Order: sequence, then C-alpha cells, then structure tokens
Amino acid sequence: MSVVESRSPQSPADVVASVPAAGAEGVAGAVRRARAAQGAWAGANAAERGAALGRAADAVAGAAGELAALVVREVGKPVTEAKGEVARAVAILRYHAQQVFDPVGAVHEPSVSGLSYTRRRPRGVAGLITPWNFPLAIPLWKAAPALAFGNAVVLKPAPQAVACALHLAELLALPDDLFQVVPGGAEEGTALVDAADVVSFTGSAAVGRKVAVAAASRGVQAQAEMGGQNAAIVLDDANLEAAAAQIAAAAFGYAGQKCTATKRVITVGNAAEVRDALAAAVSKLAVGDPSDPGTAVGPLIGQAARDRVLSAAAGGRVLAGGEALDRDGWFAAPTLVDGVPGDHVLACDEVFGPICLVQDAGSVEEALALANGVRYGLVSAVYTRDLDRALEVSGRLDTGLVKVNSPTSGVDFYLPFGGEKDSSYGPREQGKAAQEFYTSVRTVTLAPAGS
Repeated sequence: MSVVESRSPQSPADVVASVPAAGAEGVAGAVRRARAAQGAWAGANAAERGAALGRAADAVAGAAGELAALVVREVGKPVTEAKGEVARAVAILRYHAQQVFDPVGAVHEPSVSGLSYTRRRPRGVAGLITPWNFPLAIPLWKAAPALAFGNAVVLKPAPQAVACALHLAELLALPDDLFQVVPGGAEEGTALVDAADVVSFTGSAAVGRKVAVAAASRGVQAQAEMGGQNAAIVLDDANLEAAAAQIAAAAFGYAGQKCTATKRVITVGNAAEVRDALAAAVSKLAVGDPSDPGTAVGPLIGQAARDRVLSAAAGGRVLAGGEALDRDGWFAAPTLVDGVPGDHVLACDEVFGPICLVQDAGSVEEALALANGVRYGLVSAVYTRDLDRALEVSGRLDTGLVKVNSPTSGVDFYLPFGGEKDSSYGPREQGKAAQEFYTSVRTVTLAPAGS
C-alpha cells in the first residue's frame, strides 16, 4: 500500500503526516458510504443542517490556535495569514449555516389550472479535489455549500496538506460518512471524478482540463479553478507608494503561492518610477520563519517549486532577488524581473512562487493588449486616481475579477469567484452562486384531481 507523506517546507526533515493512500477501491468505498449517508442528511430540515454547520464553525473557532499552527507547519504559510485563513474558514461555515434558508425554487403560473413550481434538490455526493495552498479555506468554500444544500462530501486533498484535511474532518464532527477524506494523488483523484455526482476541482490547468473532460463524459456537473497570470496595470496618475506596497504584498506574500497573486506589473508612462517604488516595497518584506509574526514571505512548498522560480528568473534582467536563500527549507528571495521576450515563461504562463515580471506599455491600449494577451483570465488590478479611466480599463479587462486600487490577491467568500479562458471551467464558486452548482432544478406541475 502506498503512503501519503507531507513534510514541513521550512524544515523538510519534519514529517507532518504519513498516512496510507486510499487507492481507487478506497475512494469507491468512501463514495458508497457517503451516498448512503446523504439520504438522511438531505431529508433533514434546513434548521438541522444549519445547526450542524454552526456547531462545526464553533469547533473550528475553538481550535483556531492549533489549526493555524498546523497550517504554518504543514504548508509554510506565514502565521498572520494562517490565522486569517482559520478565521475565514469559520466565517464560511457560519455563512452557509444561514444559507440553508435561502429560497430553493419559484412558483410559476401554470398553462392550465393548478400549480407549477420549481425546487432545487441536492445532486448527491460532491467530489472535491483541493490544493495545498489554502488547506482549510478552499475545502470549506466547496464543502460548506455542498453540505448546506443536502449533499455528502468526499474530499481528496493535495498530499502536501493531508494533515490539515484530516484534522478538519475530525473537528467538523458531522454525521458518520457525510464528510470523508481520501488521502492520495492522481489515482485517487481520478477515481473520485469517476464516482462522484458533482465535482469541484482547484489546481493546475492541465489537470483541470482532464477533470472537466472526465466529468463531461459521465454527464456530471463539474467546475475547475485553474490559476492565473494576473496583471496589475499602473497608470501614470496612480498613487505609487500605495500601489507598490499592495502589489509587493500581492506578488510575494506567502511566497507568491496563490492563484490570485500578482504575476505581472504593467506600467503606462511611469516605468522608472514604478520600478523604484516596487524595489523599495519589496525590500521591506520580511523573508523567513513562517511562525514569526513579522514574516511576510515564507518557504516554497518544495524543491521543485523553488527550482522553477529560479529557472524562470533566467532570460531577463533581475531587478531584485533571483537566488535561493542559504537556510534550511525551500526559501527563495522575492524576485522582480524585466526585459524578457514575449514568449518567456513569465510573460506567458503562471510560475507559482515569489517572482513577478515588470512590463512597459506605451499606452493604455498596449497595456490592455498585454494584460489580456495570455491564456489565463482570473483577476487583474488597475491603479489610477481617475474614475473615468478606472471604469474604462476595468470594463475591458478579460478577467473574472477586476480590482481598482486594490491588490489582485484576496477574495470575498460571499461573492462569485472564477475566471475566464484557461482560469476556469464551469459555474462560479462561492456565495449565492454555489447553490446553482450543488443543486439541480426539478419542475413540478400539480393539477386538480380529475381535471
């Protein structure tokens, strides 16, 4: 039997978890048990489901300190961000504990006498495949609405975050088999897509496309969130000090390991000033032990991730960073690069780490062409003091989220989340949009007896 092992990225000798992989048969068994448990859960009234999610929120809140410490240890997230993620996890559960009372249908005028109405019903077993970078928030922003609307959940977390997932499952204390974790890798993920009634995935574009195709071949509803090549456009009237501080935090916080991290900065008429302001902001970011409250940039998740960042820095002019740090763990200095050709990886694709490309545009039109000229379309930012320009530029950006004078990183769990092009497939996640994904509509027509 294969083993799933996670190691602390700031101290690779520290084995955080070592558990047996579920295997394809284990996943199939988990789905069978979840399907058996789902009927009673769906049959419970909304108040009962809401109360269970409320108790889960209280349990997570009560374990906030130990959860944050585990997130720091297992995935290297700086402790300030780890505490914020725990708080978000609690808020997500409490939000969906109330969302159980949302309308689940509508009454329509019948074509003949009687009554016609629609009603939303749970899809069954939700198969969730989640990454390591938000080991609590992403599983819960998928699982909480799925549960709220009467589904059971089988979660396949990234191997690097398996300890967080297993501890979360213990804390939620939901009815037996309603929320299960299946440790593993590609084999278990494939098995889950092949068995679940609805599938939600967050990860790479390459894997996300396979998930979408496999789900579609079974006629199963699926959504896939698959990363971004996010641009921040800095216009010549922007508040440079504020913009640079936000961009530096968005690009390099948590070592740039967020799908919403800023990956490109596009200057319009202020190239030298933006570079100076960015360099100054980056120099203020503390790199080091993620358990230190002052740390903004911790380690990358592993050696391969760090190697990709250092390799990507080649081929351009390094303005800051560009080297590994001489300490235990997978640390790299926050890296700013410019002067790369248009086909360079930093200009074309997502490099998941603390590296950001600076590009110059001669006009707003050219900036928009650069921002939109990639295969991803998750989030973008515009920095300007001019409302007219803010409205014009934000309206022409081909991304699912647009921020004005606000960092690309960070999302609100009560608003729809998703992107365009290769960033997303299927319906949006989170907020009110989640009900549509985790339920299907039944149309019911009632006619008088003997009509």
